[in-house]
Amino acid sequence: MRLRVEKTITNHKVAAHGGIFSNGLEHNLKLLDFSSNVNPLGFPSKVRNVFKNISHVSIYPDPNSNELRTHLQKYTGIQKNQIIVGNGATEIIYNYCAAFLRKQKVLIPIPTFSEYESAAKLNGAMVYFFKTMNLNQNLSEFQDAISMKNCVFLCNPNNPTGVLIKKKNMLKILESAHKKSAMVFLDECFIELVPSGNESVVSYLKEFDNLFILRSLTKSFGLAGLRIGYGLGNKRMIEILQKIKIPWNVSGIAQQSSISALSDKSHLSKTLNVIKKESKFLTNSISKIKGFTCYNSDTNFILIKSKIKSRQIQNRLLHSNILIRDCSTFRGLNDNYIRIAVRTHKENLKLVEALRKP
Repeated sequence: MRLRVEKTITNHKVAAHGGIFSNGLEHNLKLLDFSSNVNPLGFPSKVRNVFKNISHVSIYPDPNSNELRTHLQKYTGIQKNQIIVGNGATEIIYNYCAAFLRKQKVLIPIPTFSEYESAAKLNGAMVYFFKTMNLNQNLSEFQDAISMKNCVFLCNPNNPTGVLIKKKNMLKILESAHKKSAMVFLDECFIELVPSGNESVVSYLKEFDNLFILRSLTKSFGLAGLRIGYGLGNKRMIEILQKIKIPWNVSGIAQQSSISALSDKSHLSKTLNVIKKESKFLTNSISKIKGFTCYNSDTNFILIKSKIKSRQIQNRLLHSNILIRDCSTFRGLNDNYIRIAVRTHKENLKLVEALRKP
């Protein structure tokens, strides 16, 4: 039988990611994982209570995550009917592209998270790139690059560079896009892991009906294995995204764990203290090692330029049971870049010691 498949599907390239299941590494679950940018303190202790009584696993979960959305309304200050919950932030990216970006022009600054490009192209979008290592320094050129009725993807702070777009600059971008009737997909999955202050534009959703904001409990609350993300947008956007998501897309355990995580107000404040202290330690320590240059980061990971090839560094560190992110798969970067997550001091010491070895 001959299968009839869209070219966008046959030409689709699966994006590369970090994690201990990348590169066929699943046989070694004892790896110290610096390749995934998850909360260095893991998940809040309150989440453990969810797993003490799992009798509800035989019950279908709420397909619309209503209770969780009620808690997210309190957490974000955004109305419940302006919130969508997804099986990880990535599901929401793909659903957004399927709903709004079929055969549309899309502008993406690079290097950045590869799933924007992947999801957009899968839905037939025409993708254009804007190369910058710090969008704050190329703001006016980027504003000029936004075309009428297209869509802009932004990651703030940006993965993998760690650069935070200042709120005043983000508002300039939003204003330029609004004047050109362009949509803005803003990924704020790391915004809660920025120690220097609140640069989120969630409070401006009322002013910009073209804005959609992505958030994730994966990064900020350490729930990567449960796959839980959410999006914030105008009511019409959310209505459409609710229509196209698969039924029961988020498990009951994921929903209840997220509710428990959101109730632990102290977890993020403790996390930010660790990130601030340990990011400084890692940057100072690694910058003193010959051949490594650390980029300034505003969040819980650091991009490093190396004179040694990234795959060579990754393979060498694996002998010490340490996994770092090879950044050669990021569009806009070559094979001289690696990325490391900020972890606990004990773990960070092991990484620095391993990098010092010839």
